Amino acid sequence: MKDFIPQIEPWIDEAELFYLKKVIDSSYVTEYSLTSEFEEEIKKLTGAKYAVAYTNGTAALFACIVNLGIGAGDEVIVPNMTFVATSNAVLMAGAKPIFCEVDKNTLCIDPDEILKLITPRTKAIMPVHLYGQSADMHEIMRIARDNNIYVIEDAAQGVGVGFDNRHVGTYGDLGILSFYGNKTITCGEGGIILTDDEELRNKCYRFKNHGRDKKGVFIHEHIGYNFAFTEMQAAIGLSQLKKLPKIIERKQQIYDRYKQELSFFHNVLKPIKLDPRTSPVHWFTSFLTEQKEGLQEYLKENGVQTRDFFYPLNLQPCYKSFNYGEFPISEKSYRQGISLPSSYALKNEQQSYIIDLVNRYFSKER
Repeated sequence: MKDFIPQIEPWIDEAELFYLKKVIDSSYVTEYSLTSEFEEEIKKLTGAKYAVAYTNGTAALFACIVNLGIGAGDEVIVPNMTFVATSNAVLMAGAKPIFCEVDKNTLCIDPDEILKLITPRTKAIMPVHLYGQSADMHEIMRIARDNNIYVIEDAAQGVGVGFDNRHVGTYGDLGILSFYGNKTITCGEGGIILTDDEELRNKCYRFKNHGRDKKGVFIHEHIGYNFAFTEMQAAIGLSQLKKLPKIIERKQQIYDRYKQELSFFHNVLKPIKLDPRTSPVHWFTSFLTEQKEGLQEYLKENGVQTRDFFYPLNLQPCYKSFNYGEFPISEKSYRQGISLPSSYALKNEQQSYIIDLVNRYFSKER
């Protein structure tokens, strides 16, 4: 098989044109009826009482932090293994991210480690639902209640993911979803804030609308910014939401097949363990192996793209001055973590080819 196989790509086709044509015909391009419709559909999907669309997930996280009154001198506990936007949003608000080790099985933030990091300056915990499974939200919410601190869920990778029959992003005071181009569903760019608190909803709306409760007026009672959504994003998002059940089903099939047909090598190629309380959406299908670099290079030579895990925050060059020390679980997981192709568009014969390559690599038949 000679065609290049990407690790992840969106499912975009003529279905999105139907909604985009609505935008073109209406001439309204920024936050109009389709944006409201998109927010309503996200509320139905997640069960959240309120949903506020934002230009992207990072801006949504930033808004959550600021509108909980968190800023200079405050600390927010974040997992050490996450995309850098999680901690950067804390810095944008003027607060300090405190890196927390992850659970050795799920690679989500470890509640036992959270307890060791709480200080009088701790204002929030920001769990990340990594690679399509949930952090332990029962324990995290218990810790937050006991210590009178907020919870902001970074569910950027969690569209469709459940924990104990409840959609992620709806446990905390605030939560966000992301619709970046490589996410389970995409708007090209985009994010959304979830909450059941009307006051927080209103604050987050004003914050993205230049401090106003309504557009088209020029009296600004609050400090705000422009983090507006667009009708074009909403159009693509509405089409993607209709595809979501098929995307989830297909990603589960891809995950199950990898896990089953590579099971002979599970002593050297181990799947990430799933919390049984999670209803996962396999955004990525990922494994741990001590032979990661060799396997990656072999797959690349044969036209198959893979991805590393997120680079641990404590190792990031941009955070060198933080000097938080070593995080052995995060660092080992990064050294061993590999994500295989898992797009909706992945053909059965392409997956067969990938599985054959992996089998050949570990069987030393290459």
